[in-house]
Amino acid sequence: MRFVIVTGMSGAGKSTALRTFEDFGYFCVDNLPVQLVEKFTEIMAGKNFDHDKVALGIDARNGEGLDELSEVLCKLKMNNFHYEIMFLDANDHTLVKRYKETRREHPLAQLGRIEDGIRLERKKVAFLRETADYVIDTSMLLTRDLKSEIEAIYQKDRVYNNMVVTVMSFGYKFGIPAEADYVIDARFLPNPYYDPELRKKTGDDKEVQDYVMKDGDGEKFLDGMMTLFSFVIPQYLEKEGRHQLVVAIGCTGGRHRSVTIANLLGEKLKALPYSVHLFHRDIANDKYVKGEV
Repeated sequence: MRFVIVTGMSGAGKSTALRTFEDFGYFCVDNLPVQLVEKFTEIMAGKNFDHDKVALGIDARNGEGLDELSEVLCKLKMNNFHYEIMFLDANDHTLVKRYKETRREHPLAQLGRIEDGIRLERKKVAFLRETADYVIDTSMLLTRDLKSEIEAIYQKDRVYNNMVVTVMSFGYKFGIPAEADYVIDARFLPNPYYDPELRKKTGDDKEVQDYVMKDGDGEKFLDGMMTLFSFVIPQYLEKEGRHQLVVAIGCTGGRHRSVTIANLLGEKLKALPYSVHLFHRDIANDKYVKGEV
């Protein structure tokens, strides 16, 4: 039997995760009181339980009961009952934004600020994050990206190293992404904007990619970044405990050079044992299409 405890920060995507597990044939239970977890596992181990894949959602809605979870998990280990913990996380800024967009109340905020509820929740679930088998930072993930991550781990049994690398293209004229860990300037490369036939195309088009990479500097640029990130990514993971890294590649408008380099860098990074996602922030920006430089 495969038993997955789905937990993490409120607003980080646990509902989406449980729906995904359900799509994969898991028997899913959400917000079961911690006091019933032991009894639930006894039922699972019984002869009349027909499911061999179970996902259990536990989070801050358990209130004070969450403090008892550590002891319950210790008992399960002592009884040789195998379980996995998948912890979903996101940075504070993203969590606050999601709560404001949905106009929901944080379960620990009560009448206070959302930020206070998030701060308290981080303390309460810290032990789960530290012992989790999988930590997925959803700050930069779309719903479909999170589903893909879960599918890769639990359906395709991919080796997962708890690191999600997001490669983002952007235009300097629209501002540097606040969430970027690394900001890399690609404005020294040949600019397809000045070719009338390429101006309205993007770095997703081969003609634009060929133009950007034509003088050989682009390949040297990519090789240098691969040397850098092959070294620093495991350092962040092993020494800093980081599970999310955002690399932002910029050019003037975020449509040609940055998109080209982000696409090519993303493909190269996929050779490393990490989860890689691409995001082109300004590729469809209308101001650029209208010809502003």
